[in-house]
Amino acid sequence: MARFIVRRLAGMFLLLILVSGVTFLVFNVFPSTDPAALRAGRQPTPEVIEAIRADLGLDRPLYVQFADYIWNVFVHQDFGRSYVANVDVLDQIRRNLPATISLTLGGVVVWLTFGLSVGIISAVKHRSIFDRTAIVLSLVAISAPAYWLGLVVLYLFAPDFGVFDIGVLGGQGSYVPFSDDPVKWFQSLVLPWCVIATAFAAGYARLLRGSLLDVLGEDYIRTARAKGLGGPTVILKHGVRSAITPVVTVLGLDVGLLLGGAILTESVFNIPGIGRLAYDAITRGDLPIIQGTVLFGAFFIIVMNLIVDVMYAFLDPRVRY
Repeated sequence: MARFIVRRLAGMFLLLILVSGVTFLVFNVFPSTDPAALRAGRQPTPEVIEAIRADLGLDRPLYVQFADYIWNVFVHQDFGRSYVANVDVLDQIRRNLPATISLTLGGVVVWLTFGLSVGIISAVKHRSIFDRTAIVLSLVAISAPAYWLGLVVLYLFAPDFGVFDIGVLGGQGSYVPFSDDPVKWFQSLVLPWCVIATAFAAGYARLLRGSLLDVLGEDYIRTARAKGLGGPTVILKHGVRSAITPVVTVLGLDVGLLLGGAILTESVFNIPGIGRLAYDAITRGDLPIIQGTVLFGAFFIIVMNLIVDVMYAFLDPRVRY
């Protein structure tokens, strides 16, 4: 196991360099705006632009710029400074990361609670009215785009202008940090959690249902029933433990992607997270911010996949590294 983890960590390092290189090439070979011109303000003179380019180091060859960036990131943990706002990139990411973590963890709790429960019940009550209704509703939930569902939820339940007034929101219409007020933090994330969990819960319910239906037909399940074990014990201890492996795989990918930034949900609900930070940086052509958020997104995805691979050995005794 230790050798496997070391190999994966070495591969993670190389993959992060590759991701950073692709991002660097995309925004330098196909530039939308000149960072120096953005920073120079309105109607700058060519001399001012050239001076800013020299100050930012943009007048050097691209391979030198990229080599310096990789060295600073992986050796000195220096992600550079924003071309537009002239702020430290790592500080900016750290400032926005708690909002994304709050959105992700709360959404995971909601969609696992509902998705796994519905999936288990649908598999146990196969072809029942509940099962057929759950299948139809899950298809509807998966098909609903996050930005459309978010706008509908805001129209119906927003505290200031929504059709229905829900007391749990407490009149709070934007994100509040946990350190400022835990109650208002919870209230400000109720709607985003529900929106981000809708499609995921539907997908997890269908995934677990199909996997559990296959497992419940195995010989060892029939043997457990023949030994006199109760239904809940057979389903939860033997059936779900074997059927949940693909769910864990997808969970690792989904959590990594959301930690990298849920751009649509954060934009709709005005949550100052990593996704919103990346979106603003893309619209302004702010390469250091874009590179930083992309690297963090890739890092989260790789780490979550490593955690999933390690969990396999505990969930399924047949898995060995």
